[in-house]
Amino acid sequence: MNLEKIKLVVTDMDGTLLNSKNEVSSHFFKLFQKLKEKNIHFCAASGRQYNSIVDKLAPIKNEIYVIAENGAIAKKGNETLLLNSLDAQKIINIIPVLRKINGANMVLCSQDAAYIESKDARFIDLFQEYYYSYQAVDDLIEIAKTTPILKIAVFHFNSSEAFIYPEIKHLKNKYLLKVSGQNWLDISTDKANKGNALREVQKILNVTKKETMVFGDYHNDIEMLKEADFSFAMENAHKDIKEIANFETKSNNDFGVENVLEKLIESKIK
Repeated sequence: MNLEKIKLVVTDMDGTLLNSKNEVSSHFFKLFQKLKEKNIHFCAASGRQYNSIVDKLAPIKNEIYVIAENGAIAKKGNETLLLNSLDAQKIINIIPVLRKINGANMVLCSQDAAYIESKDARFIDLFQEYYYSYQAVDDLIEIAKTTPILKIAVFHFNSSEAFIYPEIKHLKNKYLLKVSGQNWLDISTDKANKGNALREVQKILNVTKKETMVFGDYHNDIEMLKEADFSFAMENAHKDIKEIANFETKSNNDFGVENVLEKLIESKIK
């Protein structure tokens, strides 16, 4: 594996860079400084809210590229590089459908805040791990009428793939539906995926697929894994991701990303 040409490292957050305690290792931050010394750019790409991502990466937040809300927004520091909103009428049309799904909890994600109407205390407690800036409201349809929404995130405590996707898969020609984790499914505009957002970052940096390294674990990582010759599935990744990625690394709890980054840095020393 010839890593000498890599100029850009891109990693998903949950299940990838974050361990099962939702932490970024101190070792990663040390490796980041070495990447920077080697002129290798870093991009975090997640279904999470932008504010949540930069909170996890606070010491380096102004030095990195961030793809948030599954590619609906991309930023570098305070500069917005990409923004894709969902059509308001489409949001208004699908909310009643989602309300009928037993056990489903909706989140409307805007650029600055997330909105929920769920009264489930267990969900609200868990949801705050992913969405730091949020408001609880009585009716999400009223929010959709006046606020540009980047994505709808839907949560199920058992399985988004088993309990949410089957109820809305007939709408896949109208919306981009992504099972983004064991419990989450994301609904967005067709343009909003991590692959499209990564291509925008690559264009800005003048970096090719051959010069890009990507790490991921779930279906919302598929498009961006295809934008890198050095695509890595985590050991804990969904089986579909392991089939798509060109390489595999250790799990998120066994420093899978960091292990590969160490090899990348070593390749630059030779």
